[in-house]
Amino acid sequence: MTFDAEASDNDLARRAAAGEDRAFAELVRRHKDGLYRLLRRYTGDPDDAYEAAHEAFIAAWSALGRYDPDRPFGAWLRVIAINKARDRGRRALVRRILFGARPIEESEAMEAADPAQPADLALIARQRTQALDRAIAALPPQLKAPLLLTAFDGFSQQEAAEILDVSTKTVEMRVYRARKLLAERLPPELRPASA
Repeated sequence: MTFDAEASDNDLARRAAAGEDRAFAELVRRHKDGLYRLLRRYTGDPDDAYEAAHEAFIAAWSALGRYDPDRPFGAWLRVIAINKARDRGRRALVRRILFGARPIEESEAMEAADPAQPADLALIARQRTQALDRAIAALPPQLKAPLLLTAFDGFSQQEAAEILDVSTKTVEMRVYRARKLLAERLPPELRPASA
């Protein structure tokens, strides 16, 4: 059973800021899956996404006193998470430049297959998802964040604009440019229907 499932995110954030650990644990429970999915697509790497999500929750916990309850908690948390993912990306770039390290590719042998799906169809679906994730992860951050917030996380362009602190027109333009880049970078058979 969850802790106070009827409480709003804002109420839980207020209670967590007052020191109620269980209130913050409920916020984490409510937002961890969606935040991980956003960061997984943002980073293109499940481990980086997990670490960025962890860092985002720690930063949110530390910053609860500055949370504005007039803003949705989920939107505030996504701003923190995107910033943490950007920070991780910058640090990884510096490491690659300084040490020549390359990212380790995900082992296909370790991926769990869906037993209800034939192996060849599962492989094709996995390859398409991986190609799309890599293409999205390679987008410039200013294009990637609006695309993920609107196309994958379900925010309207207005909501994404508020999260990113830009105009709605800027979000619209950046989503258009991101989709155009994806359409150019992906082979026709791997292009998402919306690109």
